[in-house]
Parts: sequence; C-alpha cells; structure tokens
Amino acid sequence: MRVNNTLLSTALVGVSLLGITATPALAQERVPAINLITTTESYDPIRYEAAFMVAERWRELGLDVTVSPTEFSTALERFYDQQDFDAVILGWSGRTDRLDPQFFLNTLDSRQAGLGGNNPGGYENAEYDDLFDQQSMEFNNESRQQIVQQMQDMYKSDIPVVVLFHRDEVVAYNQDAFEGFQVMAGEGLYSEWGPMEAVPLGDRQTLRIGGPQEPDNLNPLDSTSVWGWKWMRLYYDRLVRLSADVEPLPWAAESVTALDETTIEVVLRDGMTFHDGEPVTAADVAFTFNYYLGQSYNYFNSYLAVLDNAEQVDDRTVRFHLSQPSASFGSITLSQLPILPKHLWEGIEDAGALAPSDIPMVGSGPFKFERFDRGEYMSISKFDQHWYADNIAVDGVEFIIYADMEGVYTGLQTGEIDMTAWRMEPGQIGLAEQQSHLNVVSVPDFGYFHMTYNLRRAPFDDRAARRALTRAIDRNRMVDVLLEGRGEVGSSVIAPVNAFWHESFVERFDFDMEAAREELRAAGYSWNSDGHLMR
Repeated sequence: MRVNNTLLSTALVGVSLLGITATPALAQERVPAINLITTTESYDPIRYEAAFMVAERWRELGLDVTVSPTEFSTALERFYDQQDFDAVILGWSGRTDRLDPQFFLNTLDSRQAGLGGNNPGGYENAEYDDLFDQQSMEFNNESRQQIVQQMQDMYKSDIPVVVLFHRDEVVAYNQDAFEGFQVMAGEGLYSEWGPMEAVPLGDRQTLRIGGPQEPDNLNPLDSTSVWGWKWMRLYYDRLVRLSADVEPLPWAAESVTALDETTIEVVLRDGMTFHDGEPVTAADVAFTFNYYLGQSYNYFNSYLAVLDNAEQVDDRTVRFHLSQPSASFGSITLSQLPILPKHLWEGIEDAGALAPSDIPMVGSGPFKFERFDRGEYMSISKFDQHWYADNIAVDGVEFIIYADMEGVYTGLQTGEIDMTAWRMEPGQIGLAEQQSHLNVVSVPDFGYFHMTYNLRRAPFDDRAARRALTRAIDRNRMVDVLLEGRGEVGSSVIAPVNAFWHESFVERFDFDMEAAREELRAAGYSWNSDGHLMR
C-alpha cells in the first residue's frame, strides 16, 4: 500500500501559517537497496521461498529488495568469513551439544563478531556480554536459568537476528535394511550415534546415507559447516561424547575430574591408537587444545574462551587450566574438540591454509576416513582397533550427495540409500508414509532458521528499522504454508522445546504491516512521491 505522500512530506518549503514560516526539514535520502541472500531452490526450497515472502513485504514498505539465491558453501563463506551481506537467511542446526544454552547465546556475543566468528551480524551489547560471562560461570542451574532468560529478553528488543521458525525434523529410513536407530531431537537419524547403533538386517553391512549437503571442507581447523562436523566426528575421537539427553559420557577420557573450580584433570583410556597405528597420548590431547588456541580459527572460540592452557602431566593425564570457572567446559567443550595426532599436525603453522590434499585425515575414532569426492560421495570404514568397535554392527558408512531432496527421496524409495540425512520436503512426507519399507519419524528441532541483519550496514544499523522490518515478516505464513504446519514460529535463539532455558515472554514481533509503518514514522522515516522509503 502506498502511503499518502501529502501527510508524510519531508520538505515544508514556503509554507506560512499565521504569519510564521516553517523551517525546511533536512533533506532525506532513499534507504539503500537491500540484497537478501538465501540458499538455492534445489538446496532448500523452504528458505528459498521464505526469502521471496520477506522481499514481497519489504517492498510494500518502499524498499528496493533483491533476492540472491546462493550455493550453500558460498553463502556460508560470505556470511562468516567475509561478512559480505546485507541480510541473509540461513540456519543453525540443533546438534546435541546445543541443548546447553552456551552456543546459541554466544552467537550474539560481540567478541564473536570478527571474521569467521559466530556473530557475523556484528551485534554489540556490553551488558549482554557481561551476562554471558556470568551464566558461563554459574554452576547452580536455577540461577543460571534466570541469567539465560534475562539475556533472551535483553537482545530481543534490539532484534539483531530474527528467528524465523523451528522446523520439525521429519526423516525416514529403510526398515527392511536396518534397525536400531535412536532418533535424536534436533539431529533426527543422522547423529553421531546413528552409525554406531544401526543393525543390518540383510547381507549388506555398509550403511548408506543420502543428503543434498556436503561439507564446506574436511579441515578440522577451517570447517564452519555442521555438515563437515557431522562427518568428521565419526572418525575423530573427543574426550567426551553426549548422549541424546545431553548426558556427558566419558569417551576417549577414562575419567574427568574437577580438581578445583579452574582445574580439570582428564585421564585417557589405555591402549588407544590413531588410524595410522601411533598411540594416542596425553601429549596429543594437550597439543590439540593448545594448537586450537594458537590458530586463527574462530569456530570453537566460545568453547575455548576460558581455557588458559592444557598441560600434559604424564602419558595418560592432562590438566586443563581455566581463567575462570566454567559451567560447560567439562561437558560441552571436551565433547566438541577432535583429538589431533600431534606427530602429523605440529609442523603445520597455518592449518587454515591447507590445501584439501594436504589435510591429515587421521583420527582415532570408531571409523576411519576413506574417501571424499566433492559433490558426489564420501566413505568411512569401521576402525577395528577402536575400543568401541565390538559394539558397532556396520562395517562402514557411505554418504551419497544428491543435487536436491528430490534425488534423496528417489534414492530412499529405490534402496540406493538407507536413510536421509536431511529433512524431507512436506510434499514427500505423505508419500513416504505410504511406502511399507520406509519408517518415517519426526522430532522437534531446537535449532532454527534465521534472518540475520548486518548491523554494520544501512538500514540495519538502525534499531528502529530492524524492529519495523521484523514486524513485516509473516512467519506464521512460512510455517503454515511452506512447512505445512510441521514446525513452530520462532521467538528466541533458545527454542521452546528447550523448555528449561527458553524465555517464553520475550517480545514476539508478530506480523503487522501498519505497526511496521508506524515504527518507521516514529523514527523519522518518510516516503517520497514514488513510495520509496526515505531516511
């Protein structure tokens, strides 16, 4: 709807009222055009269509908006590594470790706003950062809950990011070929436990997974995609693994003990080896954590922020010295960093600059790396010398990379793959439910799809503009039409399904075009005779 230009004119030139001449208003300029980045239609039609829904409404407000569908890894690079965007629609997956609020809250920490960090939008709020540190050090869950909920209420009024929706994880597997899967909230079937739990029902022992995603790369000091880490975590060990209930389970660690509030001691399992036959020792673990601290790799910064250094005590014992108490270091940090073989990495000065062919693909995990053909195929095989190998029924895992979800669904129907790594599209779900050999399962997601604004650029550098543009996003329509009701409108970076930490009373910014216009008017915006938004 075009706003009445007479009412909103910004130049009161030559107007006289009762002998008093009005002072001309300062000249305004047209609000800069917006380039909205989203993923391609073949990669994810939901995000693709959501971007056009947003653009349609923003154009009604007088903005010039271009939607730029972008290949996924390129979109990630522009978002994280270059911060070259106006606004972008992407997503944070709900990996198990992210049920703890530490990760998602960190995506708004100003110390993560540098290139490659988890706050590419550049939100800065010193009080928020201070509360982030407080909750990190608070071991009493009820006290920590209050801080976490306060943080959600604090950032929401500034609206640096819009949580568009939480999309249900609806996936399927071939129940004639495999059984034993435990479906995990946020991760569906493609969790780190899936390949370790799958039981073959026929002669073929290799689990085949299909999806339209591939890793941005397989460099453990450069990858910023969940699809890189979903694969790498199968052939790298961590000191701790998390159960579906976020219970920290000793893994490469035999024990984890807090000696005091800032010293954590880990004793390794005896007899572990890397895939090249070299022993895993405390020297490797201490090297790994200190190496990550010394590299310009921001992906794990939130987990490592409190770590001063890691110290080898003896062949099996490592002590982690923290700068301050951390409620999540023993459970979350120790469950995320892969143990690297010191003998292969210590001579690499700049790990992020490695060419793909120069990356040491050697871990100590229950599977070992075999092959990665970009855009087509990945494979790993069971590592028989791993201490957990006797509990694994498959002999390996293959991941087939398809161009889109249509290809994934066809592969599932024909038996080319055994399970999906990614959500099925709404139109495929009913069809899959009619297939007798397929088992369709659904779990809620505590990850989210988001619209992130670049606060360094106009108009997103203005809080009032962000608030107004957020009111002009019809998220209910996205859930009802695009997801066919299989999801929930977003309200906070902590999802409603994560009930203990979620703050349900944050400002919601419901869809209201007139409220959006009023917020712009109140902030001094106007519209010219052509209906263009002026500032």
